[in-house]
Amino acid sequence: MTGSARRRSDDSRYGEWVPLVAAAVCPHPPLLVPEVAGSAAPELDDLRAACDAAVRRLLAVDPDTVVLLGTGPVTGLIRTPATGSLQPWGVDLDVPLVRGQPDRGAVLPLSLTIGAWLLARHDTRAQDTRASVVAVQVAADAGPAELAALADDVGGAGDRVALLVLGDGSACRGEKAPGYDDARALPYDQGVAAALADADLDALLDLDPVLSAELKAAGRAPWQVLAGAARASGGGWRGELLHDAAPYGVAYFVASWERA
Repeated sequence: MTGSARRRSDDSRYGEWVPLVAAAVCPHPPLLVPEVAGSAAPELDDLRAACDAAVRRLLAVDPDTVVLLGTGPVTGLIRTPATGSLQPWGVDLDVPLVRGQPDRGAVLPLSLTIGAWLLARHDTRAQDTRASVVAVQVAADAGPAELAALADDVGGAGDRVALLVLGDGSACRGEKAPGYDDARALPYDQGVAAALADADLDALLDLDPVLSAELKAAGRAPWQVLAGAARASGGGWRGELLHDAAPYGVAYFVASWERA
């Protein structure tokens, strides 16, 4: 999908890639990129290391396809070529979805730009063994039916798929947070952290979209697609929470999921 105003792409049925074999959850703050963070880059070294660990685990299962999933203006597939830019955050840096793509192509939203940047840090395998990379965006206000349809797309039968899910928690953890201080933010984030640690599909699917929006939790829709896709692919899942912090009043989670 390349800028169409449609809520879903007409050709978004790409479920033949699954069963889902692994998943990683990472946040998508621009400050993850050292060039954007500048002198503050060391403040997120622990978060960066946790994201790298989660992506390494994701690639270690030798997937045929890596699907980047994050929030965007609409819901659907973003076809290659596609490129994200960090110019809005003061750095003249482009992030292509696929290394060596012929041109800039479609525009990646921030979430998928950071996802492509994280993935590129580990793109060291030989060309003939490298997994294909696909980007899927989901509207932040997507409802249950839209999320379920997207999860079915990701969770159908076929080749091995690894899912890299990008999403932040609440942005209301303290007076200096982007959404100011909200007493509901900490228990919300604690619930999300526990659900990611335990691969608790029901807990993620039960996240309240209204509360999530009020707390500016950008990860709600992608997390629910992850949960739906994991359920659609069948079998049990085992999770591990690798990072849980809110350094700037925004909750950042890193988790790794594998089949039990």
